[in-house]
Amino acid sequence: MRGSSLGYLIRTGVKSVFRNRLMSFAAIGVLVACMILIGAAILFSMNINSIVEFTEEQNEIVVFCDDSLDAQALARVSDDLNATDNIIDVVFFSREEAFEYMKERIGAENLFEELTADIYPDAYKVRVKNLGQLEETVAQIEGYDGVIQVNAPTDIADVVVEIKSAVYVAGIGIVAILAVVALVIIANTIKITVFNRRKEINIMKFVGATDSFIRLPFIIEGLVIGLLAAAFAFFIIWGAYDYLITWLEGNQSMLYRQFQDQIVPFGNIALEMFGAFAGAGVFIGVGGSMIFVRKYLRV
Repeated sequence: MRGSSLGYLIRTGVKSVFRNRLMSFAAIGVLVACMILIGAAILFSMNINSIVEFTEEQNEIVVFCDDSLDAQALARVSDDLNATDNIIDVVFFSREEAFEYMKERIGAENLFEELTADIYPDAYKVRVKNLGQLEETVAQIEGYDGVIQVNAPTDIADVVVEIKSAVYVAGIGIVAILAVVALVIIANTIKITVFNRRKEINIMKFVGATDSFIRLPFIIEGLVIGLLAAAFAFFIIWGAYDYLITWLEGNQSMLYRQFQDQIVPFGNIALEMFGAFAGAGVFIGVGGSMIFVRKYLRV
């Protein structure tokens, strides 16, 4: 195929988008709606996962040590904790610090006048990587020399792990269902578009046009429709997401203030989302055009 013919076919494909603007608008509209739904589901899942992971990191295990341990023995306990696979952070909490903390928390200093810091044991505060392995980690810590008790939020851990698993499964399920629905609707829309132009395809076939000559304008048309839909969907979801964040910041609810640092900024995923939208739009637009045009090439 000569360069002039190729240029002509590309121009024809681009012009066809606007010449058949009613069907092009329908195809773009369906693509945009499906991409927005899928993008919203992905953003929701990402934010929930971010919040759950933050909650997971805040849960601490308190490891109480035997009163008889000297500095060297306490250091050995620290080494054992730091060597534990599922532990990411170890902080020493002395009995004096525990005593002062309780005095400040209760606020009635006269209750502590007859008491000393010796009523509290030395302890370590540790954070774990994976709450799903909390029980195994606690059992391992309880076996260390010098450890007399381990306080761990096992009930909270179970809830966090269940929420994390549910969000992961639900997120994949929702995106998969929306993707299947989108493919069915878009395929039917493209099928109708090509069906409405079947006479044009047949006439070109009868006057001797090759299959590739007929197919290329439809491929270009599908490419343009896919890219336009991707761009519209991307900017709509970006604007809606920023508006929602601004609205939440204006309301300053207690829940939002607590987790506002865990909200995923759109800029962090903008490039990946646009790439996914563009790839999906081009694949569906070009693929759908090729599949349904082929039927009318059999003359």
